[in-house]
Amino acid sequence: MSIYVIRHTTPLIEKGICYGQADIDVTEQFEEEAGIIRQYLPPDLQQVYSSPLQRCRKLAAHLFPEHRIQLDHDLKEINCGEWELLHWDDIPREVIDPWMSDYVNVCIPGGESYVHLYERVTRCFDTVAATGQEAAIVTHGGVIRSILAHITGTSLLNSFAAFSLHYGCVVKIDRQENGLVYEMLSNISTGKEQHKPSYK
Repeated sequence: MSIYVIRHTTPLIEKGICYGQADIDVTEQFEEEAGIIRQYLPPDLQQVYSSPLQRCRKLAAHLFPEHRIQLDHDLKEINCGEWELLHWDDIPREVIDPWMSDYVNVCIPGGESYVHLYERVTRCFDTVAATGQEAAIVTHGGVIRSILAHITGTSLLNSFAAFSLHYGCVVKIDRQENGLVYEMLSNISTGKEQHKPSYK
């Protein structure tokens, strides 16, 4: 069994904007980035799963035109609640500081904590893995980081340092005798991302 976990291509949004479940489109470099991803995928996958957000859904349809794409809300990025589409630097410090101090457990106002994201993502991933089928999952950075933390036993607090995941990365997960292991097949940087205030 191999599961190919794919992060969406570069989203069409200004750097420094907070986004999670906002339904953002892809950039004009989409086909070029998708072409790089395709090089690392086998021709004989049995199942394809995707976040329903268009930056993932479009990539899944582009990469796997012959497959029925199974959309799953549990594969969405973290819900940024009241902060969706705000500039990180415009969120008042007294509002953002409690979350910055403990983003693993503290919920974004009107949204989720990292723990909430992790719980729904790992539930979904374990269901996919239990089928034993060759599969692809097209999803988001936070989702992939949750999956990798889950299969390696990495704490959520340490997961950002442990797993650097660029747009369009491809991670292959295999089942071996000692459990699930991962291999980074492609992880090309398209420039530094910003997912926190510039003063942090």
